[in-house]
Amino acid sequence: MSGAEVFFDTNVVLYLLSGDTLKADQAEELLAIGGMISVQVLNEFAAVASRKLHMSWPEIREVLAQVRAVCQVDPMSVDTHDRAAQVAERYGLSIYDALIVAAALLAGCTTLYSEDMQDGQVIERQLTIRNPFGPS
Repeated sequence: MSGAEVFFDTNVVLYLLSGDTLKADQAEELLAIGGMISVQVLNEFAAVASRKLHMSWPEIREVLAQVRAVCQVDPMSVDTHDRAAQVAERYGLSIYDALIVAAALLAGCTTLYSEDMQDGQVIERQLTIRNPFGPS
């Protein structure tokens, strides 16, 4: 699977900072292959890193710069929002999860790595959600 076919949810990026070394190492290996994230992922990461992890803004910017060096960032758009609203309604996802799913769909990705969504679920016959930390 090429990196261009893969999209990462915020939780995968956050595991880079985890005290759980197994998950941190798995996240690092996955992200090193490359793939895509969205501006939504950048925003959510910054919010959690600042509020819950009490990281400084220079530390947050440093981690995000490293992630952006290996992942392409999909910009937010009205099209992303509209598609997210449709996905949220059809699949019962929160608007925040649906924004990530919509960005992955619009980018043409086939795999979304996420620990928070249903492992194995297929969205729009295109995108399969995979829990990278679940049992193999």
